[in-house]
Amino acid sequence: MATSPTPTPAAPLDLVIFGGVGDLSVRKLLPALYMAHLHNNLPEQTRIHALGRQSWDRAAFLHFIHEKVRGFIGEKAYTDEAWATFVRRLTYVCVDATDPASFLGLKAEMQPGSDRVYYLATAPSLFVGICANLQSAGLIDERARVVLEKPLGHDLASARQINNDVAQYFEEQQVFRIDHYLGKETVQNLMVLRFGNSIFEPLWRSPQIKSIQITVAESVGVGSRAGFYDGTGAMRDMVQNHLLQLLCIVAMEPPVSLDPDAVRDEKLKVLRSLRPMTIADVAKDTVRGQYTAGASGGEAAAGYLQEENIPEDSGTETFVALKAHINNWRWANVPIFLRTGKRLAARQSEIVIEFAELPFTIFNDSAHKSVNRLLIRLQPEEHIQLQMMAKEPGSGMKLRPVSLNLDLESAFTGRRAEAYERLLIDVIKGRLTHFMRRDELEAAWAWVEPIIDGWQQLGEKPKPYTAGSWGPAASSALMAREGSSWVEES
Repeated sequence: MATSPTPTPAAPLDLVIFGGVGDLSVRKLLPALYMAHLHNNLPEQTRIHALGRQSWDRAAFLHFIHEKVRGFIGEKAYTDEAWATFVRRLTYVCVDATDPASFLGLKAEMQPGSDRVYYLATAPSLFVGICANLQSAGLIDERARVVLEKPLGHDLASARQINNDVAQYFEEQQVFRIDHYLGKETVQNLMVLRFGNSIFEPLWRSPQIKSIQITVAESVGVGSRAGFYDGTGAMRDMVQNHLLQLLCIVAMEPPVSLDPDAVRDEKLKVLRSLRPMTIADVAKDTVRGQYTAGASGGEAAAGYLQEENIPEDSGTETFVALKAHINNWRWANVPIFLRTGKRLAARQSEIVIEFAELPFTIFNDSAHKSVNRLLIRLQPEEHIQLQMMAKEPGSGMKLRPVSLNLDLESAFTGRRAEAYERLLIDVIKGRLTHFMRRDELEAAWAWVEPIIDGWQQLGEKPKPYTAGSWGPAASSALMAREGSSWVEES
């Protein structure tokens, strides 16, 4: 009788976080790793090394982690027992990213024969130095992986430079450029919605679709990120990565398989098919805004120019709305509206597919025109809603929009991992599908950069909008010219 082969034990894992006691690590990475630990999604021999410049002993580090990280773990998920076993995986290593000698201390903490993940939660200016020092310490081999946090450059040239620098030490298949929006369950569900349902794929094209709108709205201001944000703005911070990645998933052709490169090839085609904007297009089809004093969440909110560490004459935009077009058969003549901003009326991210109107109607009810929309909500809750027309109860044929709702949280009773947890597990397992390839990153910058240059040539200041509103009135006018409106206005 044949016997089953003995399973090969998983290799030890060393997960190293540069910037390990920084804001991103405290708010997102360590809580995500705690949840992965809690649900047995980490290899048994996993060690997590938090790196920083503070001269802490283990007791000081654990006190810091206990005080700072616990608040970002849900009450239902936290238990003293799970926390105690989690912190046994943690080490703290004092490392100066610019000092090659300090990397020897990190090397001493590594497990023999381990897989290694290096998460660079630092400024991009440190990436090449960190990689060089890892190499000189003998800490990079073919099993190592590196995770790069955004922003990856401030223009096309700097993005290429970062890619070239990292490529000196890591092969492309070892590089994971992270965008946490691609880890959201609803975003990953988009491919299933489109390509796994026969009712949608035949309609997912021109002329059946009238327009697409993608919104990533924040209710908060710049807060502690003022120093970084003022040199970046909404276009570089949000449009170049989050919104264009969402656009790619909405507009891509069916990949030949779920192989990571097959999926990313189709996303790249979308980016390269975006119609370039001339200076006239920039003037007509883009809106820049900057929030002024108002109210948010029932409390007074300062204007951008009154925020701490913001120059009083700053021309940085905190809001962008624009109209894009894709030059291919599927999306010919379909306007795609992208919008993002800070201090808007709500924290809300969604994709709205507006289907074309009927060419003729037999109904005389003019109170409501036929409205068929697919709303895909990414945050704060995750759900999908199909708006359709239905008859109101009673005599006559009075029509009213109604919604068919798919509440993903109630449809699936299992736990739904947060984006960073899901993406970190993908990194550990070497799954590249939901990470940006370098040619995707560079194609996104190639489209965005002429818009930024056009704004500089036009020399116009951002349009003011009141904190707590949905942005400048000009963004509504941008939609109205195409016979559409933002979903909250309709």
